[in-house]
Amino acid sequence: MDAATTLFETHRSRLFGLAYRMLGTPADAEDVVHEAWLRLHAQDLATLDDPEAWLVTVTTRLALDRLRRAKAEREQYVGPWLPEPLSDEAESPDATLERGESLTLSFLLLLERLSPEERAAFLLHDVFDYSHAEAAAILGIAEDACRQRVHRAKARLREGRPRFHVDGAAQQRLLERFVAAMAEPRIDTLRALFAEDAVHVSDGGGLASATLHPLHGADRLARLYLQIARNVAGARYAFAELNGAPALFMYDGDTLATAMWIECEGDRITAIHALRHPEKLARIHAVTKPAASTSLH
Repeated sequence: MDAATTLFETHRSRLFGLAYRMLGTPADAEDVVHEAWLRLHAQDLATLDDPEAWLVTVTTRLALDRLRRAKAEREQYVGPWLPEPLSDEAESPDATLERGESLTLSFLLLLERLSPEERAAFLLHDVFDYSHAEAAAILGIAEDACRQRVHRAKARLREGRPRFHVDGAAQQRLLERFVAAMAEPRIDTLRALFAEDAVHVSDGGGLASATLHPLHGADRLARLYLQIARNVAGARYAFAELNGAPALFMYDGDTLATAMWIECEGDRITAIHALRHPEKLARIHAVTKPAASTSLH
């Protein structure tokens, strides 16, 4: 490999991890990283005092531009938008950073509360451990401005999920209870799964049946899933892992119809996310290996 390729491959995983967290879709992250690679090849390496900082700066600014466009596009999106998971085979963008709460789909969705500028500053400082001065240099802003963006981002995230914590074991137990409840659906059994203020978010993108707005409250969620259980008799469920957290796949025959993941507190589901968009599901189905499945009759 030439010097530019060696340099790029040394930092590629970190660049992808940053771009993916910025954009919420692997394909967009790959596009950004590829563009950074092209720009590196057009650059005279001898002029770079700090090649890693240059690559992170280029990647961050490319991701910012793409995220600004995506924000505008998502305003026209039919119903809620949910992020897309990494594949099972995706190389870890950074072993010390890629796992944990900052990679989960729920946390990526929480980041949607932030402006693109706040999101970039927060990720650089709090996830990728750059100082305020370093993050400011990457973003091309004053250090005080960067500090303010990080502060605002943290405040917005606390508003969105003040007790955010990933408990994989609890999520897995609740998903197993959910499958059991869907096998013998009763309103009381289903309602017992949900916290009083639980929320359901479904992404169909206008291409599959899905709720067009988030649903709130244990009663509404229990009635929704009671109806779904009665309408999908014979559905097959399979446990999986998406972005390091437990997930549940629902199949209609051999077709992946829904990919679900949850948030929980104690023994109750506080949020349930249902990805129904056919194109997103096709990509998930192509790259993810679910565990053993259970059929409902």
